[in-house]
Parts: sequence; C-alpha cells; structure tokens
Amino acid sequence: MSEKAKKPVPGLRSPREEVEGLVYFGRMVDKLRLEQAGKLPADYRENMGKGFDGACCEFLGVSHEKLRERVRQGGSDRDLFDWCQSQGRKRDGQDRAVWNAYLSKRGWRDDLSERLIFRKKEAGWEYRDEIQTFFDYLDADEGRV
Repeated sequence: MSEKAKKPVPGLRSPREEVEGLVYFGRMVDKLRLEQAGKLPADYRENMGKGFDGACCEFLGVSHEKLRERVRQGGSDRDLFDWCQSQGRKRDGQDRAVWNAYLSKRGWRDDLSERLIFRKKEAGWEYRDEIQTFFDYLDADEGRV
C-alpha cells in the first residue's frame, strides 16, 4: 500500500501553532503570504477561504478577502490579529480556548469524521490510528508526524 504525503511547504505552519492564543490563524496567514509571493502550491489554492480558513474568518468576524487584502499590506502576525480584532469580533481568552478545543478536534467523532476517513483512505493511511483529527492529518500530510 502506497502512502501519499506532500512534501512540507516551507513557511507553512502546523495548524496547532498558536498566534495570540489562537490555533490555525498563523497557518491561514502563512497561506495568504505564500499565495502573495507566488509560492503556495496549487493544491492549497483551491480551498482558500473555505473549510478551516472560512471557519476561522467567521469566528473572527472578518471576510477572507478583506484579510487577504490586509495581508498584502504587510505586518506581523500580531498586527494582523489585532486588525482582525478591530475589524471583526473581539475574542477574549475564553472564546479562544473554546475555538482551539473545537477546531483542534475536528474530524474526531463529529460531522467531519467520514471525510477524515475518506482522506486517510485516499492517502493509503487507513491503518494509521494515530490520525484522529484533521490537525493530525494535516501534520502527517505535510511530514510533521
């Protein structure tokens, strides 16, 4: 059985890495920066602004397109996070903790479980019981596990 894993994308963080106490945000920003630089692989571009990107933007109360425009202006992760806080919904530590728990467990006994099973099978990873969530899948797919 062959395994299908992408090579790591330089400059693309794990979804687990936090920015200002929020998981996934840094990864989404990385994808936007890589897109801007012409270095984002094609298979990542198709779902930009959807899936976890869309969920993160909705949580923050900003549109993905407006965040894309703001990223083009430059700035640190903190600058971009602060911009989201000022333009969308201000999220406190408790909100972020709930978000982190929610997103980090997607695919584990929820409405995305079947999709995760499909993606694991597609990759030839049906036997990889350690892949329980989409965060696990993304890290494995990009060679971090």
